[in-house]
Amino acid sequence: MTLPSTPGVGPGARRRPFASKWPAGLVAGLSGLCAACPGPSRGRDAKQQVETPDPFEVSESIYDRALKNGWLETGTVDRDADAGGPAKVRFNISGQWILSHPGLAGRFGAVVFRVKEPAGEGEFLEVALASNDTREARAVKLKPEHCTLLDDGWMQVILPMVELDPGGASFDRIIFRPFRPFGGDWILFDKIALAKATPALASVLESGPLRGKSVRTRVACDQTAAKISPYIYGIAFGDSGWEKLGATARRWGGNRKTRYNWEGSFENAGLDWFFENSSSQAYTQFLSESAAQGSVSALTIPMIGWVSKDGASFSFPVSAFGPQAKTDPWKADAGNGLSSQNKPIAPGPPTRTSVPAPPAWAGEWVSAIRAGDAKGGKRSVYEYILDNEPGLWNANHRDVHPDPLGYDELLDRTIEYGTAIRRADPDALIAGPAEWGWSGYLYSAKDLVTGHIDRRAHGNVALVEWYLRKLQEHDRRTGTRVLDVLDLHYYPQEANVYGGGGGGTDRTTQLLRLRSTRSLWDPTYVDESWIKEPVRLLPRMREWIDANYPGRGISIGEWNFGGEQDITGALATAEALGRFAQFGVTSAFYWLAPSAESASRFGFLAYRNFDRKGGHFLDWYVPTTPAEGVSFFASRDEARKHVVIVAINMVPDAPMVADLDLASCGTVGSVRSYTYVRGSSGFEPSVAADGGDVERPLPPWSITVFDVLLSSAQGPGAR
Repeated sequence: MTLPSTPGVGPGARRRPFASKWPAGLVAGLSGLCAACPGPSRGRDAKQQVETPDPFEVSESIYDRALKNGWLETGTVDRDADAGGPAKVRFNISGQWILSHPGLAGRFGAVVFRVKEPAGEGEFLEVALASNDTREARAVKLKPEHCTLLDDGWMQVILPMVELDPGGASFDRIIFRPFRPFGGDWILFDKIALAKATPALASVLESGPLRGKSVRTRVACDQTAAKISPYIYGIAFGDSGWEKLGATARRWGGNRKTRYNWEGSFENAGLDWFFENSSSQAYTQFLSESAAQGSVSALTIPMIGWVSKDGASFSFPVSAFGPQAKTDPWKADAGNGLSSQNKPIAPGPPTRTSVPAPPAWAGEWVSAIRAGDAKGGKRSVYEYILDNEPGLWNANHRDVHPDPLGYDELLDRTIEYGTAIRRADPDALIAGPAEWGWSGYLYSAKDLVTGHIDRRAHGNVALVEWYLRKLQEHDRRTGTRVLDVLDLHYYPQEANVYGGGGGGTDRTTQLLRLRSTRSLWDPTYVDESWIKEPVRLLPRMREWIDANYPGRGISIGEWNFGGEQDITGALATAEALGRFAQFGVTSAFYWLAPSAESASRFGFLAYRNFDRKGGHFLDWYVPTTPAEGVSFFASRDEARKHVVIVAINMVPDAPMVADLDLASCGTVGSVRSYTYVRGSSGFEPSVAADGGDVERPLPPWSITVFDVLLSSAQGPGAR
């Protein structure tokens, strides 16, 4: 079908320029996508209008009254793009129209096209780029600032790559689709092209509304900088790709390590898997793997009193306890410890699976480690952690510790096992109590089954505060320090945010995930979970330490904000690591580790290898002034000649422009930025610039790292 020629489309079309500032009087009566777009002036003869060339040069013509240059079209919509005229597309309530070119290569400045839509629909269309490996970059909804009104209802649309593809990922197709139900009328498209990234186009985009809101922050090198612990970039075990993360520390921990037997390399899964023993990786191998990658190790020392005796026993055999609610699919005799009516079965003797592991046993393990270190000439364990989530022993390990842990037992075990470790390794760094979360900070396990009787019996003081206070008293009384670092675990409790590292990726959960990171630090953020009060975890931990046992470090022994395959997982990871640096955390360990295929790994790499050449956050934390919608975390080197800044745009649909005030740091010699956005294969570098102000775009939902070299430095000393 041949469509009639389109008035106002072609070389002689009269149009207003793609203006940097919209006119005060907007065209009345328009109700399509670009109802608020600047358009032809009214009240004067059309012949008086000035012809203005398009503010772009075409690099790759895609559709101009027909498909061009080997481009193909497919889709799930009614369409006609076969014969000399504008393409005709009907989306109905959904569907998409796809223009593709296998093997497309090159750098472009924008996707441009002309569109004529039915009146009265309002905004409904979005555009996305994708590649043949099914990776899709973020979709961009068409807005008034993207378009200019031409004659006869046609619109000129310019979608800059800073929005569509700010990370510079390769693509070979363009997707048009509605982002909401649409009435189903025909839409006309023509002059679809990829524009060159020219200075003229850049000037239009930089000066116009697509540039984004400017957010200014002052990097305060004239204030006291704080040393950043290198061990906040820790992980747990990690998969085969962990070596490329730049992780500085690894934690040997988790539920299974509560029952790890170092003499035979056995462990018990507890509640996680039918209370079964199994063989484990030898701790010596773990320590060697960490050392080989330049990472230090944090080792969990059991203090529950029992460890696995072999690699095959289990606690609730059906042959001994009768039918159970579930059994191991591969081991029919191994039950889950619940009757057929889902009621807990009283456990038998711990010796069914375990052998005693008193404090002396723990001391022998540490002595064996130190003996190995003496042979190798290097310390292999950076930090010893006193067990794992003892407040959950009566659930996770109820086969050997069925009674809930109370205040006194936690303190006694900490002193007994901590003392054994200290005797075997006087220079040891000891961390505890490795509690699981909010309730475990405030109450004992006994409290949670007795209505807080235990807490009331201990002066109605929060468990962690009481624990620190009593350990300080023990230190003063005996001269033996059994705790160096306060270690707590933290996971967001908001619904479907963490989800075992997955969690939701719908827009509501994405936004909630990003807000939930504020629970780490913000006193005004009321946790949107069952907690329903401000958590402010990092300042709270520091206050507890300062008031009850000054001088202790802070460790977040497990943490993860979920969304690992989602852009918000990357943003949340980067946000958490920045807060750990800001609040002087001693060590932190992501659970387990961002996988090689995850988005979250780029939150890590922002601090550890943003340029793929070892570029990383530096050694001294520098304060920054807050900015709405963007988190800025700044660091500098010892010589004050190098500054690295991580900027996280938390706004999903709006670009920002970072305006960095570095005057207090010195004279900027050169700056290069690296940006990660959804769909990117990594951080994409900008062109390096010499001197001048540091002002760069921040795409929606993105992480940008600024690598700044100073030609001259100023500011006070580091301390």
